[in-house]
Amino acid sequence: YGAKIRAPHALVMTFLFKSGSLREKLKSIAQATYTHSRNLAYFVFTYKGLMALQSRLQGKKIPFHSFFAACIGGWLVFGENNPINSQIIMYLLSRILFGLSRLAVEKGYIPQPKQDPFPLVAALIWGTVLWLFEYHRQTLQPSLQSSMTYLYDDSNVWHDISDFLIYNKRTDSK
Repeated sequence: YGAKIRAPHALVMTFLFKSGSLREKLKSIAQATYTHSRNLAYFVFTYKGLMALQSRLQGKKIPFHSFFAACIGGWLVFGENNPINSQIIMYLLSRILFGLSRLAVEKGYIPQPKQDPFPLVAALIWGTVLWLFEYHRQTLQPSLQSSMTYLYDDSNVWHDISDFLIYNKRTDSK
């Protein structure tokens, strides 16, 4: 599963934003795919093993088991701050925030919104990320910085149609 998810992403991001020879790029794609796949496999093995152990020790499965097993697995497998783990954690954080919001409505902790809150959430997220990009760029994750630099800085210079179709940052004189 990790390879299925990471390989296409690594391929696109590598060819869009990384420099180097074809061999170096392919090696980078393979390394990112391997790391993502390995980490997911280690995490699933750790999580399921700890779930089985807790269930066996207590004679039944209880909700806290999943939280505890995942905390241990997260610490052991995803605790190193590197680009792959960082992306996975950010992906999960966004899904968790949406899930917790829905759970809060479902449990009655907050009322069901009268209107779809998604437009407001989208506005606040885009407002915040562009403010951070413009005034505190160093606080953003490197791949997000690269994407935003491409979209908002590099797009200020236009050479020809290849800027739009390929990449608009010239490294050679054309």
